[in-house]
Parts: sequence; C-alpha cells; structure tokens
Amino acid sequence: MRYIYTLFIMLLISLCAVSQPKHEVRAVWLTTIGGIDWPHSYAQSARSIDKQKDELRHILDQLQQVGINTVLLQTRVRGTMIYPSTYEPWDGCLSGFPGKSPGYDALAFAIDECHKRGMELHAWMVTIPVGKWDALGCRQLRKKMPHNLIKIKGDGYLNPESQQTADYLASLCAEVTKQYDIDGIHLDYIRYPEDMPKLKTLDRQCGRNNITRIVSTISRRVKSLKPWVKMSCSPIGKYDDTARYWSHGWNANTTVCQDAVAWLRDGLMDELFPMMYFRDNNFFPFALDWKEQSHGRIIVPGLGIYFMSPRERDWPLTDITRELEVLRHIGLGHAYFRSKFFTDDTKGIYTYAKNSYCRYPSLVPPMTWASRRKPDMPSQLSLSSIANGVSLLSWSHTEKDTTMMMFNIYASKKYPVDTDDARNLIAIRRQGRQLLVPNDGCTHYAVTATDRYGNESKPLQENAPYDYAETQCSNTRLLNCDGKKVEVPEASRLADTEFLLVESLQGVAITTLPYNPTAKTANISRIKDGIYQLRSLNRKGKSHRLGMFIIKR
Repeated sequence: MRYIYTLFIMLLISLCAVSQPKHEVRAVWLTTIGGIDWPHSYAQSARSIDKQKDELRHILDQLQQVGINTVLLQTRVRGTMIYPSTYEPWDGCLSGFPGKSPGYDALAFAIDECHKRGMELHAWMVTIPVGKWDALGCRQLRKKMPHNLIKIKGDGYLNPESQQTADYLASLCAEVTKQYDIDGIHLDYIRYPEDMPKLKTLDRQCGRNNITRIVSTISRRVKSLKPWVKMSCSPIGKYDDTARYWSHGWNANTTVCQDAVAWLRDGLMDELFPMMYFRDNNFFPFALDWKEQSHGRIIVPGLGIYFMSPRERDWPLTDITRELEVLRHIGLGHAYFRSKFFTDDTKGIYTYAKNSYCRYPSLVPPMTWASRRKPDMPSQLSLSSIANGVSLLSWSHTEKDTTMMMFNIYASKKYPVDTDDARNLIAIRRQGRQLLVPNDGCTHYAVTATDRYGNESKPLQENAPYDYAETQCSNTRLLNCDGKKVEVPEASRLADTEFLLVESLQGVAITTLPYNPTAKTANISRIKDGIYQLRSLNRKGKSHRLGMFIIKR
C-alpha cells in the first residue's frame, strides 16, 4: 500500500504543472540562537552595529528576491530576548555578552526592514525551554518564580501544568504585541518536554488540557490588543497516527500533548507551521491529514532543508522539490528550516525556488475567519512624468494610518490590468502611497488596498488613453528582460561604449557590466528584482541612457 501511495504522489507531480498562485505563505525560520542564521558578528560599536544591520538587510534582500513573504524571527531565545524587555534580559547573540544591550533594538529594526520589503514579521517565541540551568535567563527566572522551574538533564523548563506559566508567557507576548508593529506571534516548543519523567505516565487528555490552557491564555491576551496579529505555532510534524500510517511514536497530539487541530477549530490559532522534517510516506499522508483538519485556517508545513546538508543526512534536492510541488497542488504553503540553508543554496534549493517555483510574488492568504470586510478602494491614481521615462505613480486612501492600510501594485501591457494574475504583481504590502515606475507608453498600472487581515479592495485602474492601441507600444517599449539577460540596444554601438551601467530609478549606480559590441544581451542574473535604467559608459566617464528594464522573476 505504501508503495502504491508513493506512485500516486509521483503521478500527481508529473500530471500537474506547478502554477504560481496569487496567495501562498512562503516562509523561513530565521534563527538567532548562537547567531547560527543571524547575526554572525557582534554589535559592540557604531561600526559593528552597522555591520550587523547590513548583514540582516542582505539576508532579507535574498529572501525578497525569491518571494519569501513571511519571516519567523527568533525573538525570545532561551529566557532571553533580542529587544529591551521589562521581563527578561538581552540574549548574548547580539552583543556577545548575555544581558548586555547591543546598542539598538534588533526587533524594531527587523520589523522595519521586513515591512520595507513587503514581508510579514512574526515574533518567534520559544516558550517552555529557558536554557541551561545556570545560564542568565534561567537563573533570573528561578529567582522570579522559584517553584515554577523544572530541571531536566541540566536544562530549565517552565512548568507546562502551571497557570503561572500561562500568565507569564502571555505577558511576554503582550509586551511584544503592544510595543511593536508585528504581524504575528509564533509559539515554539509549546508542549511537554519529551524527557520529562512525568510524561511517561501522564493522562494524555489532562496533558492536552494543560497545554491548551497556555495557548488559550496567550491567544486571548494577544487578540485583545491587536486582533489582526496572527497566532501560530510549530507543532510536531505529524498530528497523530492516521488510519493507514503510523507516526512511529512521534506526534503532536498523543506524544507531547499538542492538540493543534483543536486550536484551529476553537479559534486559538490562525496558522500552523508543523515541523514536517520528513520525506516520502512519512511526509505526504501527514501533509494531507493537516490539510483535511485545517478548519479553514492556514497550514504551512515546515520543510527540513537542513537535512540536505552533507553534514546532516545528505538528502537529494528532489526530496524537497517533490514536497514543494505536492504542497502547492493541495493548497498549502511552505516554510524553510532554516534560513541559512536556504540562502546558502544548499543542493540548489534557492536556485530552484528563484528560477522555477517562486518566479512571481505571492500574497499571504487573508484571515477571512477574523474579518471579511474589504477595505475601501484607493482613489486619485495618477502617473506623473519625472524624467528619462520615469514616472511617479501615486494614489490616496481614506485610511490615514500608513501602518493599518497597505497597497499592492500591479502592472501589465494589457488594459485593464488583471489583478488576479500573480505575474502582474510588482510591489506588495507597500506602506507608502507612491512608487517610481517606468513610463513607456504601453504599461498600465492598478493599485489595491489591503488591510492587516489581508483583505484586498477592488482595484483602482489607471485611466486608459483614448487612443491606446497595442501597436503604439512598439516604439516605446521597455528593454526585453527575462530575468537572466537584458537586451542591449543598437544605440550602444554609437556611443563609444566601454561598459554598461545599471542604475536604480533614483540614479544610484547598482553595478557595471562588461560590454561586448557584438552581443545583443547582457547578463543581469545577479541583480535582484526591480526596475532599472541601462546606460552606456565610455572611458571618459560620459554616459548615455539606453532604456529601462524590469527584473521580475
């Protein structure tokens, strides 16, 4: 039977083309413990602070280029924080010294940088484990609540059966929710420790009630402050045994008392990121099980891409790509564990995602169970020419708070712009109300408003010129660009060109490219998605504009 199931999955993959959905969660876990994903340097001076910040910016740029729209940033590490908390000390991953400030608020910085790139940031809170028994975080908690800490093999844990634990964790999550413009609270290790002696004889329903009480206390506290903030967690990757497949004694519901399906059903969770670090028949039937029991909420299986590392289990890339293709077919998102294995392109996973699986942006699905009200449509869409074929696209909206209403921008050669087609998305979750775009005479634009629940308004279309015709575009078209190469116009041969210069729309030099007078294209595969100008550059430093192009992979 298992062999037949595997054949079915392979047939499914071969028969269905991998489409590019408009709505899909594409996430990574970005770990801060020990700086294993970030940071890789300590912030101990103004220069080193800038270096640490630049490192995160680079990571987020890489994630943006491949369509990641959700970053799960480890915020509570082990009884320690990456922001100035009134409850717990600084983690040492930032400054190099536990308890010492790095000189800036890392969480606030990360949120701002993610939002600039249209990404959601969810504060990843490690809950029950609080680190080594004698480490700073655990020591301080032992003083604060001496009867609520459990020691297991040299590590400290909050008592999963105590209301004090529930109230304390709820206070931590409330602090983050109040003080920061987060998009989600992500609970990790919200379960019984598997090495806890009591777990062997524990009544499982009683255990599930204890963990659910913690989840309920946190969820209700967060939602009372900001109902649009997503509640999520990362349960064990298999919910329980299914009718045909055994979980091999490692599952959420029975083994560690995580009744995650009930949390979805009862509105305590909006989203699950089950840690499905498995393959083949340990993956596919259990992914379907999560889908069938989702209660209309968002399921985002976590993929163990670290297992592709030769230092781990040396999985082939095809193990992961098969999982990705099936997840998309059944309407589930995906999350990579961990960020560094992804951006390091382990076994080619980043390249596959960039060139094949996620060629176009995708929006996070709306939380329709929390709100179905569509926001007002934008108004006063205008396209104002600035210079050199660049225009300013601007619009207005009735909501004045720029953090509460964001905008998606679409572009197409066809009018009206099809806003259901992900290929037309050029900017997502933009907080500003203007955008520099090329004005080539034939590209049309549309803007939608989207609220914090993810509900999207009707599109406001650019007014089509009365004399518009497809044939008019031939003389004013953008330079052809397929994401790897850009067209080099004949005009470059007349300008004594030595190099090609790529600039941003603001005139900032991005890179120079070698110039070959016999080549009709230039390699731009290393440049991130965006809108650029191509200019000639001669040995005397004189430059001429050759045209504009859009990289949208």
